[in-house]
Amino acid sequence: MISQRILLLLITGVSAVFGMTGSTLTGDFEADAQVPTPVNKPQEKQADVPYVPTPQRVVNTMLELAKVNSNDVVYDLGSGDGRIPITAVKKYNASRAVGVEINPRLVQQSRNNAQKAGVSDRVEFRQQDLFQTNLTDATVVTLYLLPDINLKLRPKLLKELKPGTRIVSHRFNMGKWKPQQVVQVENKNVYLWIVPENVPANLDD
Repeated sequence: MISQRILLLLITGVSAVFGMTGSTLTGDFEADAQVPTPVNKPQEKQADVPYVPTPQRVVNTMLELAKVNSNDVVYDLGSGDGRIPITAVKKYNASRAVGVEINPRLVQQSRNNAQKAGVSDRVEFRQQDLFQTNLTDATVVTLYLLPDINLKLRPKLLKELKPGTRIVSHRFNMGKWKPQQVVQVENKNVYLWIVPENVPANLDD
C-alpha cells in the first residue's frame, strides 16, 4: 500500500511536470506571437543603378523645375533613401508621392525617414523593379539613373504617362528626346521634358 508521503510526492511531481509543460507551451506561443512579420520581400535582382544620394540642393532644383504643386502625384524611380518623394510633399506640397526602389534596406530606411518627417500618410515606398511599375497616375517623374537606363526607360515613359506629365532627370539626358529646359546646379545638368500629345516617330524605339 502506497504511503501518504509517497503519494504526495507523486502528485507533486506530476503537477510540477504539467506546470513546466504548460509554462513552456505558453512561452513558445508568446514567442511565436512576437516574431515580427517581414516588411519587405527579398531583393529579386541586382539594382540597375548603384545608389548615390542626390544632394538636397539638386532635389530642390528638380522639383522646382517641374513646378511641383498640390495637384501633383510625384513618382521617383530609384528612390534611394526617399529624399525626393519626402521633399515633394513636405516642401512643395505635392498631393502624394511614390518612391520605387528595389533594395529592401533602402525601402525600409525611406519609410522610417517619411515617418520622422511626418509625411507617411502621403508618401508610399514600393520595393519594386522600376520597369514593372505602373506610372499612369503620375504627373511628375523624377530620375537619377544612368544614360543607358534612361534610354531603356524612355519608351515606357512615353507610353504610360499622360500628355503634359513632367519628367526631370539629374545629370543624364534621354538621347534623341530633346529636353524642354536644362539648368545647372552644383556643376551638374538637370533636364526637364514634358510628355507631348503626339509622340514623334523617332522616339518610338
